[in-house]
Amino acid sequence: MTLGSAVLTFAVVAAALTVTPGLDTALVLRAALTRGRGEAAATAAGIVAGLFVWGAAAAVGVSALLTASELAYDVLRWVGAAYLVWFGVRLLVRALRGRPEVAGAPGAGAGSGWRAAREGLTTNLLNPKVGVFYAALLPQFLPAGSDPLLVGLLLAGVHAVLSLAWFALLIGLASAFSRWLRRPRSVRVVDGVTGGTLIGFGVRLALSAR
Repeated sequence: MTLGSAVLTFAVVAAALTVTPGLDTALVLRAALTRGRGEAAATAAGIVAGLFVWGAAAAVGVSALLTASELAYDVLRWVGAAYLVWFGVRLLVRALRGRPEVAGAPGAGAGSGWRAAREGLTTNLLNPKVGVFYAALLPQFLPAGSDPLLVGLLLAGVHAVLSLAWFALLIGLASAFSRWLRRPRSVRVVDGVTGGTLIGFGVRLALSAR
């Protein structure tokens, strides 16, 4: 397999994964609908940064530990599940109390952007499914004689570009409905739905096998 064919084939697989509805899509949509383009972009940036971490880990064999070790996988799975449930419960409580955070509210700004980026990064890194995906798939696209780390980062970059394009589309579509969806009542609904979704992802992750 040449480097060019490896990149093209991986791009097809990564594109299918990117557009499949999941946790990353839910987080970016929630940020776009309730907090604005800036925080949605920051969330997306955090998620994409996580892809590079997983890509490098898979290239050097670190994430293969998740495939080889049941204990390592289970520890990350339970930590990730606990984080998702905690995050989801926090959003549900916020929605029920009727004090949603809205774009442009006091305290929004650079600090909120960094927080959104951290949430995106943390969620991605605590999802063992992403690690297993990279550990199982990425080595198959490393041409013989190539530098595993460099090619791993290149393939992660391909996935990152596809993800950014997808997130940009989601953010653009969400912005079309922003005026209505950023009303306090609408924000509460979005927070409630997203919170329930995150809790569902967390419970499914906790109960799922490899």
